Amino acid sequence: MAFKGRELRSTLKDDGTLTLSLETAQVGDPGDDEIVVRIEAAPINPSDLGLLLGPADIATLSASGGGDHPELRFEVPKARLGAFKARLGESMAVGNEGAGIVVAAGRNVANLEGKRVGMVGGAMFADYRRIRARDVIPLPEGASSADGA
Repeated sequence: MAFKGRELRSTLKDDGTLTLSLETAQVGDPGDDEIVVRIEAAPINPSDLGLLLGPADIATLSASGGGDHPELRFEVPKARLGAFKARLGESMAVGNEGAGIVVAAGRNVANLEGKRVGMVGGAMFADYRRIRARDVIPLPEGASSADGA
């Protein structure tokens, strides 16, 4: 049973346009030692801001798209592009940490299904995330996803 959701992506093009977009993402079935988490909370850290907006001139913000695929666009001054060569043209998933409910679990970690977990592993600004079970921490009874994030 695959899960379909949304994922926030950041793309910096060589023309100096930085785009934040919500993209449709398919999350496949978990492997034997993996789980799928429905993400309910994810903090915004300085490192997330670096990937989200990085060198962008925030005053150039414009919106486009709409419905299920909205986009925010920013211009990056040409003088700043050199420091970001490695990510030019790359659509990058955003969000370092998150927390939520395990909605599917592989056979070796079936005991985690239905549990609330905190996790680190990137691509957390999304509806669902498949991740190795060893990379999550089950949260104590009564803890919220916001607490775990």
